[in-house]
Amino acid sequence: MHPGHHLHSPPSMSPSLLSKLRLVTVDVTGTLIAYRGQLGDYYCMAAKSAGMLCPDYARVHQGFKLAYAEMSRRHPCFGHAAAMPNAEWWKMCVRDSFAMAGYDYDDDTFERIFRRIYATFGSSAPYTVFPDARRFLRWLRGSGLVVGVVSNAESRYRDVVLPALGLHQGSEWDFGVFSGIAGVEKPDPRIYEAALEAAGGVAPAEALHIGDSLRKDYAPARSLGMHALLLDRFGTAEAESWRRAGAPVLPDLAAAREWLAGDVTKEEAEPATAR
Repeated sequence: MHPGHHLHSPPSMSPSLLSKLRLVTVDVTGTLIAYRGQLGDYYCMAAKSAGMLCPDYARVHQGFKLAYAEMSRRHPCFGHAAAMPNAEWWKMCVRDSFAMAGYDYDDDTFERIFRRIYATFGSSAPYTVFPDARRFLRWLRGSGLVVGVVSNAESRYRDVVLPALGLHQGSEWDFGVFSGIAGVEKPDPRIYEAALEAAGGVAPAEALHIGDSLRKDYAPARSLGMHALLLDRFGTAEAESWRRAGAPVLPDLAAAREWLAGDVTKEEAEPATAR
């Protein structure tokens, strides 16, 4: 298809959704990038580097989930309101993760383990980019749209992780709204309001958000009047409930490109109960 084809559709055809948009915002983890391996892999490597035995993967994973949820409740947005340094927030989270998993290290040992974990997750090592991500983002920008990244993440995603993965501000995306910098996090709709503002005051009806969570991505974006789309890259059991809630659900960004450039009248007109 010619890059400008959607602007010159014959009168009998409905314009594509793409032609109605000025802004597309995208979630990061699960949408553009994925984790490599398991959390336990990295905690195990760090423990071994400090001369300790490898901790139990399942216990560490469960401990981390509990510790992360508690830290997010006590110090949301990675401690933004308290001006807490990223390393301090993560140190408390990792220490609590090990404690909840039943592991207690002396201060020197824990410091060695934590430094290894913190450095690893501040690099590209634990992540992989989905093969359709860069092409999709560049296609959007080449079509004249502004592309924003919206993520519950701290500054290292913007400054280190995304660039190290080949997702650069200025070539793949135009701006980012990261919770640890903005001080607001999903599912609060204000993080999407911040994105609309950062794009130059784009109207919600001229914006689309793409993510992988009904609660954090689809629902808050739709509540503002934005278009929204969910990706089900891994065949999650929740996807059917997403469809019942009325969300368009696609397998990847290649399918999202076709959906955006095609005739969306049927999709928009079809009642959610029929999908």
